Amino acid sequence: MHKLGRGHRDKVQQFMTITGASEKVSLQALKASDWHLEGAFDFFYSQPQIKSYTDTRHLEELYNRYKDPYTDMILADGITLLCNDLQVDPQDIVMLVVSWHMKASTMCEYSKQEFFVGLQALGIDSLEKFHERIPFMRSELKDEQKFREIYNFAFGWAKEKGQKSLALDTAIGMWQLLFAEKQWPLVDHWCQFLQARHNKAISRDTWSQLLEFARTVDPALSNYDAEGAWPYLIDEFVEYLNENGIIPKGQLTDWSKKQ
Repeated sequence: MHKLGRGHRDKVQQFMTITGASEKVSLQALKASDWHLEGAFDFFYSQPQIKSYTDTRHLEELYNRYKDPYTDMILADGITLLCNDLQVDPQDIVMLVVSWHMKASTMCEYSKQEFFVGLQALGIDSLEKFHERIPFMRSELKDEQKFREIYNFAFGWAKEKGQKSLALDTAIGMWQLLFAEKQWPLVDHWCQFLQARHNKAISRDTWSQLLEFARTVDPALSNYDAEGAWPYLIDEFVEYLNENGIIPKGQLTDWSKKQ
């Protein structure tokens, strides 16, 4: 490492500290990402060998700390304790990212398999490592493809078991959380529109198409195509905006440019 400049040496040390990887592996990941730390984390955590950096015994200890005393799962109380240990608010969007990594099937619970597979994929086998990964997981929300995956995951994760649609109140809460991250200027109007005009559960099609609408149609609706294949609810939303004269003015720029 003596051949590297100070800036590169610092990044290697930082990468080794956060990931627990060797100097050789750290150099490989950083070089593969042109010395961008976030890209290096992506490269490192996408590699199969990451599982070798987790200790199953330590994972078992971590799981046992949070699992419910009466069933072999981590439930709401265990997740609250985990959040307290991580010094993260349970409502923080990063906990949605955690659940996405675990491929959790239901909000507020993790099976043992989900917990183990998710943390192994992240190279986590201790609370300290978990805490160190939080900035990396936040950074994943800045990646457009990952944000889309997390957004689409949230629908199935947040809906009630056995239901095809997402309860309106839950959908509104999730949209406010997700679009606060992406700064879509129309999110509050959308939620008000739903409460005033729709007041029903949200279908998966509406859920997924709203992200496309927010991503591709500018907030002033100047490029909105009334003949496009949007769900009827989105077309009704545009009518609602026009009827109420609440189309944002030019000072609101396309949210997708803010990434």
